[in-house]
Amino acid sequence: MTGHTGPRRVPGDVLVHLRRTRDHLDRHFAEPFDLDHLAGLAGMSRYHFIRSFATTYGRTPAAYLAERRVERAQDLLRAANLTVTEVCHAVGYSSLGSFSSRFKKIVGESPSDFQRRYAAAGNPRIPGCHVFMAGLVERRGADGTATQEKQDRVGPS
Repeated sequence: MTGHTGPRRVPGDVLVHLRRTRDHLDRHFAEPFDLDHLAGLAGMSRYHFIRSFATTYGRTPAAYLAERRVERAQDLLRAANLTVTEVCHAVGYSSLGSFSSRFKKIVGESPSDFQRRYAAAGNPRIPGCHVFMAGLVERRGADGTATQEKQDRVGPS
């Protein structure tokens, strides 16, 4: 029998590095996407990293990050009394249009419709000021970095 019919795999030593970068994306989903930094964390060239990540996780690093951001946005839209724009910025998007189109592509409805549907169900919502004060969402400065105020409140993790 010729050919490989099962899923392609990367060597175990590469997998360790890919998991580290995936975990980094999970923890830092709201930060700007930097492919060269991620490839550096994995100890690979950017092109080898993209191919290996896609082989292992079935999507590119950018697509994986978009899914994580949208998942977090869904949580915030369901549970917090924040505007769609506030949620957009909280999960790492700088453009409401890009956020809305990606959200709709992944979820199947706009962020506004998603939020309205959950609000109509009468579920209690966390006031936005509490979300920010508790550090559930980082406030970002004009340069896109987390403000010191959030870091002081939350303390070590």
